[in-house]
Amino acid sequence: MEKKHVDGEKKLNLLLFALSTCIWCKKTKALLNELKAEYDYIDVDLLEAKEKDNALEELKRWNPNCTFPSLVIDNKECIIGYDEKRIKEILKS
Repeated sequence: MEKKHVDGEKKLNLLLFALSTCIWCKKTKALLNELKAEYDYIDVDLLEAKEKDNALEELKRWNPNCTFPSLVIDNKECIIGYDEKRIKEILKS
């Protein structure tokens, strides 16, 4: 599964499951960039069939409904949807 990396301040281990065409996914990426957070992301819709299936299986562990965006934090919790307030809280703590 190909993850893309964005450099920034390493605060937490962040993995964003996104769709390249989703406005809320774009807003989440923009927010992470604005907060200068280091993160990895996967644009699930741009993956080949087998990789897409693997990505969706991984996402189901965190978000059984497989909705986007889904931001996995330190392999402990997942913020589902664009939740600016919660993302800011997590990154400032």
